[in-house]
Amino acid sequence: MKHVLISGCTRGIGAACVKKFLLNGWVVTGMGRSEENPFPDYSSIFHYVQGDLSSTEDRKRFVMEAFYKFGKIDALVNVAGVAPLERKDLLEMTEESYDRVMDINTKGTLFLTQEVAKKMIENPIQNGIRGHICNISSLSAYTSSTSRGEYCISKAGVSMITKLFADRLAEYGIPVNEVRPGIIATDMTSKVKEKYDNLIDGGLLPIARWGEPEDIADAVYALCSGALPYVTGQSLDVDGGFHLRRL
Repeated sequence: MKHVLISGCTRGIGAACVKKFLLNGWVVTGMGRSEENPFPDYSSIFHYVQGDLSSTEDRKRFVMEAFYKFGKIDALVNVAGVAPLERKDLLEMTEESYDRVMDINTKGTLFLTQEVAKKMIENPIQNGIRGHICNISSLSAYTSSTSRGEYCISKAGVSMITKLFADRLAEYGIPVNEVRPGIIATDMTSKVKEKYDNLIDGGLLPIARWGEPEDIADAVYALCSGALPYVTGQSLDVDGGFHLRRL
Protein backbone atom coordinates (compact mmCIF):
# COMPACT_ATOMS: atom_id res chain seq x y z
CA MET A 1 0.00 0.00 0.00
CA LYS A 2 1.06 3.57 -0.64
CA HIS A 3 1.50 5.91 2.32
CA VAL A 4 0.68 9.62 2.47
CA LEU A 5 1.38 12.21 5.18
CA ILE A 6 -1.31 14.88 5.60
CA SER A 7 -0.90 17.86 7.92
CA GLY A 8 -3.96 19.66 9.26
CA CYS A 9 -5.97 16.45 9.00
CA THR A 10 -8.63 16.93 11.66
CA ARG A 11 -11.23 18.91 9.74
CA GLY A 12 -12.11 20.72 6.53
CA ILE A 13 -9.82 20.17 3.56
CA GLY A 14 -7.39 18.01 5.52
CA ALA A 15 -10.09 15.60 6.70
CA ALA A 16 -11.51 15.39 3.17
CA CYS A 17 -8.04 14.51 1.86
CA VAL A 18 -7.65 11.76 4.47
CA LYS A 19 -10.97 10.21 3.42
CA LYS A 20 -10.09 10.44 -0.28
CA PHE A 21 -6.79 8.62 0.14
CA LEU A 22 -8.22 5.98 2.50
CA LEU A 23 -11.06 5.23 0.09
CA ASN A 24 -8.49 4.72 -2.66
CA GLY A 25 -6.50 2.14 -0.72
CA TRP A 26 -3.73 4.26 0.78
CA VAL A 27 -2.54 4.28 4.37
CA VAL A 28 -2.40 7.71 5.98
CA THR A 29 -0.47 9.41 8.75
CA GLY A 30 -2.08 12.67 9.77
CA MET A 31 -1.07 15.48 12.07
CA GLY A 32 -3.29 18.01 13.82
CA ARG A 33 -3.50 20.03 17.00
CA SER A 34 -6.52 18.20 18.42
CA GLU A 35 -5.80 15.71 21.20
CA GLU A 36 -8.45 13.35 19.81
CA ASN A 37 -7.84 11.04 16.86
CA PRO A 38 -10.22 12.24 14.12
CA PHE A 39 -10.50 8.80 12.51
CA PRO A 40 -10.60 6.26 15.36
CA ASP A 41 -12.37 3.64 13.23
CA TYR A 42 -9.41 3.32 10.84
CA SER A 43 -6.63 2.45 13.27
CA SER A 44 -5.03 -0.15 10.99
CA ILE A 45 -4.66 2.23 8.06
CA PHE A 46 -4.62 5.66 9.73
CA HIS A 47 -2.06 6.84 12.27
CA TYR A 48 -2.59 10.13 14.08
CA VAL A 49 0.13 12.37 15.47
CA GLN A 50 -0.90 15.26 17.70
CA GLY A 51 1.33 18.24 17.06
CA ASP A 52 1.82 21.84 15.99
CA LEU A 53 3.27 22.45 12.53
CA SER A 54 5.17 25.49 13.80
CA SER A 55 7.17 23.28 16.19
CA THR A 56 10.45 21.81 14.95
CA GLU A 57 10.17 18.92 17.39
CA ASP A 58 6.58 18.13 16.38
CA ARG A 59 7.42 18.15 12.67
CA LYS A 60 10.32 15.75 13.19
CA ARG A 61 8.19 13.49 15.39
CA PHE A 62 5.44 13.46 12.75
CA VAL A 63 7.83 12.23 10.07
CA MET A 64 9.60 9.79 12.40
CA GLU A 65 6.35 8.16 13.58
CA ALA A 66 4.99 7.99 10.04
CA PHE A 67 8.14 6.29 8.77
CA TYR A 68 8.27 3.92 11.73
CA LYS A 69 4.60 2.98 11.35
CA PHE A 70 4.49 2.32 7.60
CA GLY A 71 8.15 2.08 6.51
CA LYS A 72 8.07 4.56 3.63
CA ILE A 73 6.53 7.85 2.49
CA ASP A 74 5.00 8.01 -0.99
CA ALA A 75 3.31 11.41 -0.77
CA LEU A 76 3.05 14.52 1.38
CA VAL A 77 0.05 16.84 1.43
CA ASN A 78 0.67 20.13 3.23
CA VAL A 79 -2.77 21.29 4.33
CA ALA A 80 -2.29 22.80 7.79
CA GLY A 81 -2.83 26.53 7.87
CA VAL A 82 -4.39 29.27 9.95
CA ALA A 83 -6.02 32.62 9.35
CA PRO A 84 -5.37 35.64 11.57
CA LEU A 85 -7.19 35.40 14.88
CA GLU A 86 -8.58 38.85 14.15
CA ARG A 87 -8.92 40.54 10.78
CA LYS A 88 -7.21 43.92 10.92
CA ASP A 89 -6.43 46.55 8.35
CA LEU A 90 -2.91 46.29 6.94
CA LEU A 91 -1.97 49.50 8.78
CA GLU A 92 -2.98 47.91 12.08
CA MET A 93 -1.59 44.39 11.58
CA THR A 94 0.59 43.27 14.50
CA GLU A 95 3.93 41.50 14.43
CA GLU A 96 2.50 38.84 16.75
CA SER A 97 -0.25 37.98 14.28
CA TYR A 98 2.20 37.99 11.37
CA ASP A 99 4.62 35.69 13.18
CA ARG A 100 1.87 33.24 14.16
CA VAL A 101 0.48 32.93 10.63
CA MET A 102 3.88 32.75 8.94
CA ASP A 103 5.28 30.22 11.42
CA ILE A 104 2.50 27.76 10.63
CA ASN A 105 1.53 28.44 7.03
CA THR A 106 4.93 29.14 5.52
CA LYS A 107 7.80 28.17 7.80
CA GLY A 108 6.06 24.99 8.96
CA THR A 109 5.23 23.97 5.40
CA LEU A 110 8.76 24.68 4.21
CA PHE A 111 10.56 22.67 6.85
CA LEU A 112 8.09 19.77 6.92
CA THR A 113 8.59 19.48 3.16
CA GLN A 114 12.36 19.54 3.65
CA GLU A 115 12.15 16.79 6.27
CA VAL A 116 9.93 14.57 4.12
CA ALA A 117 11.91 15.19 0.94
CA LYS A 118 15.06 13.77 2.54
CA LYS A 119 13.17 10.53 3.23
CA MET A 120 11.45 10.46 -0.13
CA ILE A 121 14.72 10.74 -2.02
CA GLU A 122 15.64 7.31 -0.61
CA ASN A 123 12.58 5.65 -2.18
CA PRO A 124 13.17 3.28 -5.09
CA ILE A 125 12.17 4.88 -8.36
CA GLN A 126 9.08 3.48 -10.08
CA ASN A 127 8.06 4.68 -13.54
CA GLY A 128 10.34 7.67 -13.06
CA ILE A 129 8.73 8.70 -9.77
CA ARG A 130 9.90 8.43 -6.15
CA GLY A 131 7.04 10.34 -4.55
CA HIS A 132 4.68 13.28 -4.78
CA ILE A 133 4.32 16.50 -2.79
CA CYS A 134 1.21 18.69 -2.92
CA ASN A 135 0.81 22.00 -1.11
CA ILE A 136 -2.47 23.72 -0.34
CA SER A 137 -2.10 27.44 -0.93
CA SER A 138 -5.03 29.75 -1.67
CA LEU A 139 -6.44 32.29 -4.09
CA SER A 140 -4.98 34.65 -1.49
CA ALA A 141 -1.53 33.80 -2.88
CA TYR A 142 -2.25 36.31 -5.67
CA THR A 143 -5.33 38.24 -4.48
CA SER A 144 -5.01 41.29 -2.24
CA SER A 145 -7.06 41.24 0.96
CA THR A 146 -5.90 44.16 3.08
CA SER A 147 -7.75 43.00 6.20
CA ARG A 148 -5.63 39.84 6.39
CA GLY A 149 -2.35 40.74 4.79
CA GLU A 150 -0.35 38.23 6.83
CA TYR A 151 -2.44 35.38 5.39
CA CYS A 152 -1.94 36.58 1.81
CA ILE A 153 1.80 36.87 2.31
CA SER A 154 1.97 33.42 3.90
CA LYS A 155 0.16 31.79 0.99
CA ALA A 156 2.27 33.60 -1.59
CA GLY A 157 5.18 32.07 0.27
CA VAL A 158 3.67 28.60 -0.09
CA SER A 159 3.50 29.15 -3.87
CA MET A 160 7.22 29.92 -3.94
CA ILE A 161 7.94 26.90 -1.74
CA THR A 162 6.18 24.82 -4.40
CA LYS A 163 8.35 26.23 -7.18
CA LEU A 164 11.58 25.88 -5.22
CA PHE A 165 11.04 22.25 -4.28
CA ALA A 166 9.72 21.40 -7.74
CA ASP A 167 13.01 22.67 -9.13
CA ARG A 168 15.21 21.04 -6.48
CA LEU A 169 13.52 17.62 -6.42
CA ALA A 170 12.89 17.10 -10.13
CA GLU A 171 16.19 15.26 -10.54
CA TYR A 172 15.00 12.70 -7.99
CA GLY A 173 11.65 12.06 -9.66
CA ILE A 174 9.54 13.91 -7.07
CA PRO A 175 6.91 16.19 -8.62
CA VAL A 176 5.86 19.09 -6.39
CA ASN A 177 2.62 20.92 -7.14
CA GLU A 178 0.03 23.02 -5.36
CA VAL A 179 -3.73 23.37 -5.26
CA ARG A 180 -5.13 26.87 -4.85
CA PRO A 181 -8.57 26.63 -3.25
CA GLY A 182 -11.13 29.33 -3.84
CA ILE A 183 -14.04 30.04 -1.51
CA ILE A 184 -14.42 26.74 0.32
CA ALA A 185 -17.01 25.92 2.98
CA THR A 186 -14.83 25.28 6.05
CA ASP A 187 -14.56 26.50 9.64
CA MET A 188 -12.15 29.18 8.45
CA THR A 189 -14.71 30.78 6.12
CA SER A 190 -17.78 30.25 8.32
CA LYS A 191 -17.18 33.59 10.04
CA VAL A 192 -17.60 35.44 6.74
CA LYS A 193 -20.31 33.28 5.20
CA GLU A 194 -22.78 36.12 4.64
CA LYS A 195 -20.14 38.21 2.86
CA TYR A 196 -19.28 35.42 0.44
CA ASP A 197 -22.90 34.37 -0.02
CA ASN A 198 -23.61 37.88 -1.26
CA LEU A 199 -20.53 37.97 -3.50
CA ILE A 200 -21.36 34.62 -5.08
CA ASP A 201 -24.99 35.64 -5.59
CA GLY A 202 -23.66 38.82 -7.20
CA GLY A 203 -21.72 36.93 -9.85
CA LEU A 204 -18.22 36.67 -8.36
CA LEU A 205 -17.76 33.07 -9.54
CA PRO A 206 -18.51 31.60 -12.97
CA ILE A 207 -19.44 28.36 -11.18
CA ALA A 208 -21.85 30.03 -8.80
CA ARG A 209 -21.51 27.99 -5.63
CA TRP A 210 -19.30 27.53 -2.62
CA GLY A 211 -16.54 24.99 -3.06
CA GLU A 212 -16.52 21.94 -0.82
CA PRO A 213 -13.50 20.34 0.86
CA GLU A 214 -14.08 17.31 -1.34
CA ASP A 215 -13.48 19.46 -4.44
CA ILE A 216 -9.98 20.17 -3.15
CA ALA A 217 -9.36 16.57 -2.08
CA ASP A 218 -10.22 15.35 -5.59
CA ALA A 219 -7.60 17.67 -7.09
CA VAL A 220 -4.99 16.73 -4.49
CA TYR A 221 -5.49 13.04 -5.15
CA ALA A 222 -5.18 13.54 -8.91
CA LEU A 223 -1.80 15.21 -8.40
CA CYS A 224 -0.54 12.53 -5.99
CA SER A 225 -1.92 9.45 -7.71
CA GLY A 226 0.64 9.32 -10.50
CA ALA A 227 -1.92 10.28 -13.15
CA LEU A 228 0.10 13.39 -14.11
CA PRO A 229 3.78 12.32 -14.01
CA TYR A 230 4.98 15.07 -16.37
CA VAL A 231 3.60 17.93 -14.23
CA THR A 232 5.65 19.74 -11.58
CA GLY A 233 5.75 23.25 -10.17
CA GLN A 234 2.15 23.75 -11.23
CA SER A 235 -0.57 25.71 -9.43
CA LEU A 236 -4.03 24.22 -9.95
CA ASP A 237 -6.83 26.72 -9.28
CA VAL A 238 -9.82 24.92 -7.77
CA ASP A 239 -11.92 28.02 -7.35
CA GLY A 240 -15.05 27.90 -9.47
CA GLY A 241 -13.33 30.09 -12.05
CA PHE A 242 -12.48 32.93 -9.67
CA HIS A 243 -9.07 33.37 -11.34
CA LEU A 244 -10.61 34.23 -14.71
CA ARG A 245 -10.44 37.87 -15.73
CA ARG A 246 -13.83 38.78 -17.11
CA LEU A 247 -15.27 41.88 -18.75
